[in-house]
Parts: sequence; structure tokens; C-alpha cells
Amino acid sequence: QVQLVESGGGLVQAGGSLGLSCVTSKSAFTIHALGWYRQAPGKQRELVAVITSDGTTNYADFVKGRFAISRDNAKNTVYLQMNSLEPEDTAVYYCYAKEIRATLPRDLTYWGQGTQVTVSS
Repeated sequence: QVQLVESGGGLVQAGGSLGLSCVTSKSAFTIHALGWYRQAPGKQRELVAVITSDGTTNYADFVKGRFAISRDNAKNTVYLQMNSLEPEDTAVYYCYAKEIRATLPRDLTYWGQGTQVTVSS
């Protein structure tokens, strides 16, 4: 079982920056992928960014060039640095982890409780 705890959400004006952190309850060295999803009111949850254990990153098109994801396995933490924020970025941001194991089940997915990010005009 992996528990994920997000922090860093809040209110920021358009054009500003915000940094999110997510701490895992177990060693991040064993977690294949860490990332962030978001869900705005009335919309489905969507991928923001993910980073795998070898450092490979993937970003949603709408955040490329503005957001940066990173991870520190020694600190069991994944980060999301958000710059040039827009009102459309307003959403609940959820930490995500995928664990790949040698035993069944072969993969497990975990979600954090979410942290609110609000970008004002």
C-alpha cells in the first residue's frame, strides 16, 4: 500500500507560479512512475505530467513549456513546478503513483487526496 500526500496548492494570480509536492509513504525507488493529474469542475481528470524512475518525462500539451516535473527518490517526493499559470489551470491536482511488481498484481496505481490550485484573473 502506497499513500500519497500532496502539498503546495493555493491561490495565485494569472502569470504567477506555484510549486506542488507529493510525498510517498514508501520508498520512491520502487515506484515506476510518479505524476500529477488534475480535475476541474465539471470535467474529467486529465494527465498533467508524469516522470518515470529513469527520469523520462511526459507532459500534456497544454502545460509544455510552463510546468516542470521532477522527483527526488531519496526524499520519496515528486514535484510539480507550475509557471505562467492561467485561470484555465484552476483545478484539484492529484498526485499519482504507479508501482510495477514482480508478483501479482503486476501493477498498482495510487492517488493522493488532491490539492486545490486556483488561478485568479
